[in-house]
Amino acid sequence: MTLPLLGILDDIARRQADIETQMADPAVVKDAARMRELGREHHRLADILEVSERYRTTLTQIDEAIAIIDQGEDEEFVDLAQEDRARLEIEKTTLEDRIRELMTPADPNDDRAAIVEIRAGTGGEEAALFAADLMRMYIRYAEKRGWKVEMLGSNATGVGGFKEASFSVEGTHAYGTLKFESGVHRVQRVPATEASGRIHTSAASVAILPEADPVEIDINPNELKIDVYRSSGPGGQSVNTTDSAVRITHLPTNTVVTCQDEKSQLKNKNKALKVLRARLYAAAEADRNAKLAAERKSMVSTGDRSAKIRTYNFPQNRVTDHRIGLTLQSLDQIIDGDLGDLVEALLEDDRRRRIQAGAEALTTPQA
Repeated sequence: MTLPLLGILDDIARRQADIETQMADPAVVKDAARMRELGREHHRLADILEVSERYRTTLTQIDEAIAIIDQGEDEEFVDLAQEDRARLEIEKTTLEDRIRELMTPADPNDDRAAIVEIRAGTGGEEAALFAADLMRMYIRYAEKRGWKVEMLGSNATGVGGFKEASFSVEGTHAYGTLKFESGVHRVQRVPATEASGRIHTSAASVAILPEADPVEIDINPNELKIDVYRSSGPGGQSVNTTDSAVRITHLPTNTVVTCQDEKSQLKNKNKALKVLRARLYAAAEADRNAKLAAERKSMVSTGDRSAKIRTYNFPQNRVTDHRIGLTLQSLDQIIDGDLGDLVEALLEDDRRRRIQAGAEALTTPQA
């Protein structure tokens, strides 16, 4: 691996030098979008080259240790050299893994805030109650991490469930941490309304979207149909008495977003637009990344809501994530927001797969 890896690192150094030349070109400087693109690539390559310098130094030190061992003139020096070589070989492997990982960078959206959308699926009222459980689980997890949570919209049922609910999560690496929660979540338990004690299976879908900046998604007001109506659900001052609820339809894509949680029509409109931007941004990202479909299949999750990713079995206090084959006997803690073990296992699997993809990239002949 060492020789082809060094050759690829030399190619990366030349590519970085070429980028620096382009960024100094007055014509490129005037193109803000091109400058941002080159800047991102330059930063990514700089990270690889920083590790490569440590890698080259480690290789040199290994060669020096081997030379001392081969000479064998001083037994004490040889023993020290053998110890150094063993330590340096471990460091070499670690640095090679890091280079492979950097060769297949993480999703650039990982540092964005996240929009979480939860919808009840099959199972009637029990599915709506499960959707409410999932919403509370994610909100508690976010709060334990010190993230900011803002409700964006919800459609409550009469017994404490939700047909759908959405909220934003703002904090360090929020989207990158939560994105693998996208998919269908299945619950197995005895509903409160089940007199015979029979276990029911219900489901709810979760979609995690990266929050889009207004300047990234230009929404033409003429392409929006905005309806206002009276809020439904539990009563209260200004609820059910004023036309504060908002429904926005993006006509080109027929994307519909509703919000009725706020008393102010303007606040509901702004929140609905926030969700709409996130959905349009996610759709645009999917289109841009269509050519990487084969690679995405190797990732932990494609974000496809039709994929059943996890089962919550209440009678056995068990949670199973089907993508990585992980089962935990701590459902009571997980549903209370202690998602750390699940999240870390998914992130570690993602990292392992990216290292593997990076290794394949390093050994694939360049066109």
